[in-house]
Amino acid sequence: MNENARAPLAITLGEPAGIGPELCARLVERRWPHPLVLIGDPALLARYGVTLPEYEPNKRVPLSILPVPLVAPVTPGVLDPANATYVLATLDRAIDGALAGAFSGIVTAPVHKGVINDAGIPFTGHTEYLMEKAQVNQVVMMLVGGGLRVALATTHLPLAEVPAAITAERLEAVIRVLHHDLVHRFRIGAPRILVAGLNPHAGEGGHLGREEVEVIAPTLARLREEGLDLVGPLPADTLFTPRVLSGSDAQLAMYHDQGLAVLKYASFGKGVNVTLGLPFVRTSVDHGTALDLAGKGVADPGSLFAAVTLASELAQ
Repeated sequence: MNENARAPLAITLGEPAGIGPELCARLVERRWPHPLVLIGDPALLARYGVTLPEYEPNKRVPLSILPVPLVAPVTPGVLDPANATYVLATLDRAIDGALAGAFSGIVTAPVHKGVINDAGIPFTGHTEYLMEKAQVNQVVMMLVGGGLRVALATTHLPLAEVPAAITAERLEAVIRVLHHDLVHRFRIGAPRILVAGLNPHAGEGGHLGREEVEVIAPTLARLREEGLDLVGPLPADTLFTPRVLSGSDAQLAMYHDQGLAVLKYASFGKGVNVTLGLPFVRTSVDHGTALDLAGKGVADPGSLFAAVTLASELAQ
């Protein structure tokens, strides 16, 4: 058990106009193995009838809140760029606490990337933001659910930019992080990782693209010489079939939708987004802000509950 195993998990409330505050309010329904500290404006929880004591670092209570005030009033379902700085402030408080050892990990409710950009703040997603704030060279987005652990070689890139981003350096760095955290976070002794090709039929021997021949296969061969158990490059359209998946511990897709469409089909509403390569545990939900559901009391907390459960397990 690590030295911070009994420190609380920090949970950010996410986009204030989305379903994040409502989902976080639902955390009172269960007893959790870790104390939980919610980070955000208490008024957002009060809307759902939840009042929590204020977080005190030297006290261990099951649920508390670290208040961060909204910049502007919130109407559920209506985005307001004025609150973009609030969203990032909640993330910063969680990250700073995790880096200082006050929190054993972070669970994030969904944010709306578009409204943060509309506020004039460059923002491509939690994953990239966490990487910059934690000052690490490489992180990996991996979603867990439906019996799968699907990691991504690239994350929030336009599809047209993906081929150029699949370099030997990036692929090696991603695989090293993935392998390391499967061993040290997920406690898998010798993980077997399936690696997808970029092109249809994994390039068909170079006839449908050269990335497999020139980048992916040589990188995998080099890492196999170090003892990593890597299979591929495999055609993505058959990688996720039961026979191919059998005996594997994780799957590496080359781009966002190549892997996550399959995982979300298998587990949507129960999946968990995990950021690998950070000096602390970070999990999140597998869905977005769901503005159409916000404030209606009908949002399903399943993915948030799964994210808190997994973060608690990984933080031990």
